[in-house]
Amino acid sequence: MEVGEEFGPWLSRQLKLAGKTQAELADELGLTRAAVSAWITKRSVPRPTVMGEIAKALGTDLGTVHTRTTDTQAGLPITWYHRPGYQDGGRDGGNAAAFAFDADVQVLARETCQNSLDERLVENGRPVRVRYTIHELTGEKLDAFRAAVLWDDLQPHYSAVSESAADQKVGRVVDAGVRDMFEKGRLILLRIDDYNASGLTGDDYGDGKFAAVVRRQLESLKSGRGAGGSYGLGKATLWATSALGMVLINSTLSVPHEGRTERRVIGRLELPWRSVDGNSYAGPAWLGRPDPETPGAEVVRSWWADEETLKRLHLTRDGDEPGTSFLIVGAHDVASLEQGKADSVDEDENGSNDGTRDIRAMHRRLVEALGRDFWAAMTGGGNRLPLLETTVCAMRNDEVVIDEVKVDPLDKQPARARALRAFYEGTTVDRLTEAGQVALRTVPLRLPVSGGRRGTLGTHPGVLLVTDAEGDDVPNQVHSLRGNRMTIKKSGIAGLPLGVNPFQAVLLVGHAAGESAPFAEEAEEFLRAAEPPEHDRWGQSEELTLRWSHTAHHRIARLTTEVNAAVKDLVVRPRGARSQESAKLRKKLTVPQKSAAPKRASGRTVPELDGLDAEIGAGGEWRITAEVKLPRAEELPAMTPVVLLDVRSGSRPRLDWAELVAVEGCEVEGGVLRFTPGVRRAVFQGSTDATSHPVRTELTRLVLELRAGTGSEA
Repeated sequence: MEVGEEFGPWLSRQLKLAGKTQAELADELGLTRAAVSAWITKRSVPRPTVMGEIAKALGTDLGTVHTRTTDTQAGLPITWYHRPGYQDGGRDGGNAAAFAFDADVQVLARETCQNSLDERLVENGRPVRVRYTIHELTGEKLDAFRAAVLWDDLQPHYSAVSESAADQKVGRVVDAGVRDMFEKGRLILLRIDDYNASGLTGDDYGDGKFAAVVRRQLESLKSGRGAGGSYGLGKATLWATSALGMVLINSTLSVPHEGRTERRVIGRLELPWRSVDGNSYAGPAWLGRPDPETPGAEVVRSWWADEETLKRLHLTRDGDEPGTSFLIVGAHDVASLEQGKADSVDEDENGSNDGTRDIRAMHRRLVEALGRDFWAAMTGGGNRLPLLETTVCAMRNDEVVIDEVKVDPLDKQPARARALRAFYEGTTVDRLTEAGQVALRTVPLRLPVSGGRRGTLGTHPGVLLVTDAEGDDVPNQVHSLRGNRMTIKKSGIAGLPLGVNPFQAVLLVGHAAGESAPFAEEAEEFLRAAEPPEHDRWGQSEELTLRWSHTAHHRIARLTTEVNAAVKDLVVRPRGARSQESAKLRKKLTVPQKSAAPKRASGRTVPELDGLDAEIGAGGEWRITAEVKLPRAEELPAMTPVVLLDVRSGSRPRLDWAELVAVEGCEVEGGVLRFTPGVRRAVFQGSTDATSHPVRTELTRLVLELRAGTGSEA
């Protein structure tokens, strides 16, 4: 049960909301003004017999006065406040911070989950739970929601924006969003709920998390030195994802405000400058209760909503666990069009679904992004719990369309999650000798001294984990992460020789390497400063230059060099240490000598095979990796790789390719290799079609040739 606010501050606010003075209340109660003043200043409390009279004077019930967990209904009604235009004639074409992001639910997932991780309540050791709900409204449900957000009051402002849409990017987006809602009779709500988080604490106007989200732009509140910067530039993704520029908020606080913690509600609207009925408006607007302490009670502030209001606004939360719900009104996903994956069957009757408001595509892309970027935060092991749990579901008019899916890191990133779990459980090894093992190496990050001074503050031992790949998206990559365990950097390893078994590597630095790791706090702070607002790499940044030096990023480059060397040491087998089985297999491979080269085009130098590695796949196919030496020439002819079976007599049977892909220095078009101008080396891979093999693969020897042109026989 909620703890009620102290009587004095609560009564003071109710008088302001009701427009009453202390003297007027005293007259209604038949008491002196001094008696009322004593209540408000907390020097005394009214007698129980007076409580009923106070309730009558405030137009509420006795229970509300006793519990004081809500405001009375005597206050001014909930309304929209639109910031007036600038007196100097200045105009804003929209929120500049939102221009840093496109409407992309995958970017939204990255930014909002990072904020939730930074705001996780760490004292209880539990993960922060983040739920994404995509909800399509149509018909009466849509009408009811528009009434709840006071759409009739907003209509003139949206009409004014639409009239100037041709001149403004934001105006064009908003105009399209409004037209879609009315012409197609639908509205997409995308809600993000987090639990076991701090909530939007603090005053409506003073410093705090509430003001950082609702009132201010580009203000970043950090819960720790290595935090990503909660609600800084990234919060703009919420409004960027709304085609209507509208986000509603309901927060349950971890620290009471005005004696309360539950159902703190406000809305913010981001529109460009506009003129309505002869009055100019700067841009943003807020949905809330008028603040009687502001001139003319025009400015609104958050209010403590009742359950019925939350239900009508689609903001009801589960239980009283601290955290915040953000409701994006008119969500759209323009970035989905770039992938060409709008494959939902839920087209409207005219077949005109443009893909940006496809709830099935949004659901899939959210699950994909969460598994890709936050697999490490969702992985636990040993005595370490995950930091994060995420779920995604889709609904239409309160009916479930896609059941809630819990994102499983072992399903999305099996090899990397296995590696991290082995680290937590202490089951790593020094070298990889068997399938499924996880090797561990430490790599040094030499931290510079701040302030531009020369020298090294200390060496932080990063943790490098390497294991064999297992169905992850792209093999032979290093995923780097720090304390919040969000994947920051993804990189390949240059210069790997042919024949390396596919692997995955994970680099843990800062707090991710362990709270007790030397200089973990300093490494966390240093790497955070090396991240751009997108949090997708480490390198030179303005903050790094200002706080350390213009060469500080060289320390990160040296770390990368150490990581690459350690990975190669673990995955590259010495030439003399190949197994007997590998030696037998290599005897089955043949690269034609120059004397046996195929016919060449007259007057031109042609590429030549320079190396070949292969293995027999589970389906009996040959899996080949080949290296091509390219001569110096302005133009190289196209070449066709031809795979043959070596026989003692007669013509060599030609096998079909099941797959042929370029790896480096070339492209594959219709089974033909076309080489990149200026490079001296190319690599391609292929798999044969086992059904084209005349005999069992184990009984054959392989010959690979490069033939000019389409590779047909002369």
